[in-house]
Amino acid sequence: MGRLTTKKSRKLFRAAMKIIPGGVNSPVRAFRSVGGTPLFIARAKGATVTDVDGNTFIDYVSSWGPMILGHADSKVVSAIRGALGKGTSYGAPTEGEVTLAHLIRNAFPSMEKVRLVSSGTEAAMSAVRLARGFTGRDKIVKFEGCYHGHADSMLVKAGSGALTFGLPDSPGVPADLARHTLTATFNDFVSVQKLFEKNRGEIAAIIVEPVPGNMGVIPPAPGFLDSLRKLTRQERALLVFDEVISGFRVAFGGAQEMLGIDPDLTVLGKIIGGGLPVGAFGGRGDVMDALSPVGPVYQAGTLSGNPLAVAAGIACLTELAKKGTYRKLGEKADYLAEGLHGVFEKSGVPTWTNRVGSMWTTFFQQGPVVDYATAKRSDTAAYAKYFHRMLARGVYIAPSQFEAGFVSLAHSRKDLDRTIAAAKHAIGFSG
Repeated sequence: MGRLTTKKSRKLFRAAMKIIPGGVNSPVRAFRSVGGTPLFIARAKGATVTDVDGNTFIDYVSSWGPMILGHADSKVVSAIRGALGKGTSYGAPTEGEVTLAHLIRNAFPSMEKVRLVSSGTEAAMSAVRLARGFTGRDKIVKFEGCYHGHADSMLVKAGSGALTFGLPDSPGVPADLARHTLTATFNDFVSVQKLFEKNRGEIAAIIVEPVPGNMGVIPPAPGFLDSLRKLTRQERALLVFDEVISGFRVAFGGAQEMLGIDPDLTVLGKIIGGGLPVGAFGGRGDVMDALSPVGPVYQAGTLSGNPLAVAAGIACLTELAKKGTYRKLGEKADYLAEGLHGVFEKSGVPTWTNRVGSMWTTFFQQGPVVDYATAKRSDTAAYAKYFHRMLARGVYIAPSQFEAGFVSLAHSRKDLDRTIAAAKHAIGFSG
């Protein structure tokens, strides 16, 4: 196993540490959970990224999901260049916004009306505010390990049991605000029922990642999401699907298409911007009409519907809508998953892999992994060794045990074979 040359990345990281908190603009990039110096990326193309030291890696981070077509896809780049020459921001409506909204609604019929924003965090925050305003209730149910951005209401962890009020998961989040966020256990419907029984008539919505990707990939248990749908209707609360990761990833119409469940509101991001910053939320027409300027729930954004992001999103979704696209993606994901499964099974190292569509996580433990508590049993030190050994062999996976990996349409059979071969060496933790 050779050593990576990281001289320039280390120099940049030292400089960044002096002016950027932790040296990074998003925490997981700091490599804290795996150790070592984060790689500073200089460019990317197709299925690969290249760092400032000239090292090129097969990339499964995929900018945390959105690069489903691969990096610097020609049609997306062309769309951005075309939009760039017309101006970068107007602060006024554009035709592109309407086109992108139609593309989203065609894929997600439950989204009768759509509003564009600038990030997944903003979309989730706005959806929660809308749910509270529409129902006239304050409390929200979320699930331990599901991430919905860093808005105050969502930065809450569970207490010792599912019936306790949430506690702030970050300084700066007022306890009085956090108490309105109730935390249940993913894949445990009884934990949700108990919260509704204890807070009858006070819960505005359940917000859930139908396929969580932020505690590692966790498939929903059969019937779990259906039960949430029935319960929210019964209790006159809203069901909000956070499909920032799963939307256009596990299927063209996201997890709701795959599972046949229509939520009241849906939160999107990542892929709908083709790699540029964008988010969206939408749902039932009567709920969405509670938003300003039609209704009383205020939400606004200067860069919402930014023409560059919209152009990139239109190009990306247009490509994904083509016949056979998800069959090709599924074949690539199947091939990689089968190859890695064979490697892990023969290695004798305890691992458990969860996969839904083209996203997966290999947990370094015996498994099964069904929720946040079981995910946390993973051997993070073993994962860190595996991560660095894969990196040394030219494969870039998530620098955290509790994140998803992503296959793109740009990954070739050669890329997948190289990845499987790298895993054979890395899993043994020997040079």
